[in-house]
Amino acid sequence: MERRALIKQLMLTGMAAAIPFRKVWADMIPALRAFKRPFHRFTVGELELTVITDGFIRLSPVQPNFPNGSEAAEKALLHEHFRPTSEMDLSMNILLIKKGNEVILIDTGTGGAFGKDSGWMLPSMADAGFTPEGVTAVIISHAHPDHVGGLVTKTGQPVFPNAKVYLSKPENAFWMAPQQDFSKSKFQDKQLLAVFTTGTQQTLKALGDRVQLFDDGAELFGCIRMEIAPGHTPGHALTHIYSGNEKIVHVADLVHSDVLSIPHPEWGFNGDVDIAQAAATRKKLLVRFAKEQTKVFAYHFPWPGIGYVKPEGSKWEWVPEAYAVPVAAALPGRR
Repeated sequence: MERRALIKQLMLTGMAAAIPFRKVWADMIPALRAFKRPFHRFTVGELELTVITDGFIRLSPVQPNFPNGSEAAEKALLHEHFRPTSEMDLSMNILLIKKGNEVILIDTGTGGAFGKDSGWMLPSMADAGFTPEGVTAVIISHAHPDHVGGLVTKTGQPVFPNAKVYLSKPENAFWMAPQQDFSKSKFQDKQLLAVFTTGTQQTLKALGDRVQLFDDGAELFGCIRMEIAPGHTPGHALTHIYSGNEKIVHVADLVHSDVLSIPHPEWGFNGDVDIAQAAATRKKLLVRFAKEQTKVFAYHFPWPGIGYVKPEGSKWEWVPEAYAVPVAAALPGRR
């Protein structure tokens, strides 16, 4: 209901005199104007989690980005879900975890390397009340450029001067090797792969001993467990976040489209280093998430990327979590 209609209705029911509208709106407007970019804040047990945006990556055309699928089947499924069939926007949802004095960032976006539609992490952080200096740890799910792009400046300086950077051992070994094996990938532009590899190596070298390597199952900060889920990259990792009886899992690039990847994990993604292994890992984890009714955070899904996987016949369906109001943290009385 619009504001004017609401006030009229309240007056008709005799309620308007009891509500100080001038003060209510005066209190709300500065708060609503204070944040230029959206963020979503919620809790997991005693942890405070905040989703910010780094922008989006536009895939146009959609195919060949899901190389084991067919263009006709993909367009039909997109059309069925009222989505554009000629292009797809991949969100980049970045998660911050606050535990006491610790601020833990998971992935860092593109750093502006992909153009004006992305690289929004730092202003998004500022609008949500965070500073680069306040970040105490950065977890990198995998070393693709849309996840490590925000780690260093153009001159090679760390963006987060007080943070250690956590990366899985197999991920580091793959990218820092003299030669990378992309023979099981269907990514067509091998020259671009070489550019990505050089950029990742430069980033990791610039960070030096700030990089902390972890094994599968590593426990971090008393609220995080890492799970290596290989295929998209050899050391691609999920981040299990827990506090008390509550939990959520950050699945990074396990899935790229809520409409295509969830019902058809076998279609793969163009960026999968080992497309067959990635499909097998994806299917195995979707089965687990559906069975355990796990709350999932998806880096590339439509904002804010939180929801559940449920069985749908022999396939699966993404069910986004629902919210009563947007940007609750911007309303009066909220942090």
